[in-house]
Amino acid sequence: MERVTYPDKGSKQLEDFNLQIYRGEIMGMVPISAHGLQALLQLMQANMPLYDGHVYYCGERVNSWKSTRRSVNRIGVIDAHSRLVEHMTVSDNIFVLRQGFRQNVIQNRLLQRQLAPFMEDIGVHIPADAYVDKLSAFERVTVELLRAVVAGYRLIVLHEIGTVINGGELGKLYEMMHHYAGQGFSFLYISLHLEEIMEVCDRAALFSNGRIQKVIGRAEMKSEIVQSYTIEFDKMIRNHIGRRSAVGQEKKTVLSLSRIAGEVLTDFTMEVYEGECLVVQNLDEQVLRDILSVLCGDRKPKKGKICMEGRAIQPAACKDLALISADPTRTMVFQGMSYLDNLCMGLARRVPGIWKNTRMKNSVRREYEEYLGEDVFLMPVEALEEKQRYQLVYTRVLLQKPKVVVCVQPFRGADLTHRVLIWKMMEMLLDRGMAVVILTINLADSMSLADRLIRVSKEGIVQEVEKEAFGSLPIAAPWMDLYR
Repeated sequence: MERVTYPDKGSKQLEDFNLQIYRGEIMGMVPISAHGLQALLQLMQANMPLYDGHVYYCGERVNSWKSTRRSVNRIGVIDAHSRLVEHMTVSDNIFVLRQGFRQNVIQNRLLQRQLAPFMEDIGVHIPADAYVDKLSAFERVTVELLRAVVAGYRLIVLHEIGTVINGGELGKLYEMMHHYAGQGFSFLYISLHLEEIMEVCDRAALFSNGRIQKVIGRAEMKSEIVQSYTIEFDKMIRNHIGRRSAVGQEKKTVLSLSRIAGEVLTDFTMEVYEGECLVVQNLDEQVLRDILSVLCGDRKPKKGKICMEGRAIQPAACKDLALISADPTRTMVFQGMSYLDNLCMGLARRVPGIWKNTRMKNSVRREYEEYLGEDVFLMPVEALEEKQRYQLVYTRVLLQKPKVVVCVQPFRGADLTHRVLIWKMMEMLLDRGMAVVILTINLADSMSLADRLIRVSKEGIVQEVEKEAFGSLPIAAPWMDLYR
């Protein structure tokens, strides 16, 4: 991509953007600020009209400010959202749905034999006749990778895969990437974690506000120039660890899940202590969905019970339990309601008559105007910036004053700027005495807040780690040296 400027909806998404990815290279990208990142992914796959610049793919110019081809580039994108057809088999997704498949009669055994060499090539065994909706997250990513390879996509983009699969599985994925890079396939690996980039990539680009600020080689990845981008985050963590050293000593249980059985869990028991930050690492995405469905009340567990301070509860109706979903700026900000009404939704669980009490609502507004800003109360929620949306969601929880807050993959999809904001707001909840439970797959950011860690598989808890033993965890993060 050469000097690309791309406007969308009246704002420049990419400006004077330059990027080169070579044949057989694994290129990394760290989004310091994510503005323009989605436009970049869209522009790589589809040739949208450019204001300036040129785009080349496999040596051919496919897009230019002079003329635009209304065509699609054969580039694969793999991220947290599956692009597979769930109720079809692995072999159907890889072979039948690809462009150019011309068989009128699908011969399943033939497709299975064709798939076998690809599986053997990467040392992975996934049954060809398995249905996609039964696959683990790692198996799904592997199938998407194989589909891109079989389809002949010479460039494959992996976007925040570390939020979907755990550390051990990431190592297997890196082996596959190096294997196919040796065959001439190229990769763009987008991650917020420099530690992941350093482990797998040949070069890395620092992306900010629609531009590449700097391209660094492997030798430069640990330099002070790169570390300076994360210095604020690192400083916050060091201060937090010092302040939280005495938390959780009394271990008074506020929330307990006893012998829970769901779709994949069979006998899961967990306790949450007052005021602690508990990180629950799910070793499988299906486990995360199971725990989440129980905690948010979407599905009643097949057996077991949930208690708040010893009393059995229905999670959806419990005012002492709050849940912040993944991607909360999209799923927890409600259009058609005013900013103040959005803000008071949490308070309404404690004061049901708040909607008719204009005096109380105005009191809330006066109390939080200084922190949130006066302008937001006059804006339609659709016009809020990302930072203002995050502040709205977390302040709503603060007003509810629950005893336990469950945060689902809170850092997923957030660039470095917003990660710092989310981190500060979660620390604010902890400072108010609330227990925070982080449901996650990737530990890198979440462990910086943790007082305790439990790792959960389909069989239940496989490991529990207290803060004093964090130094033994195989996590690559600058602040881990404080524990070691």
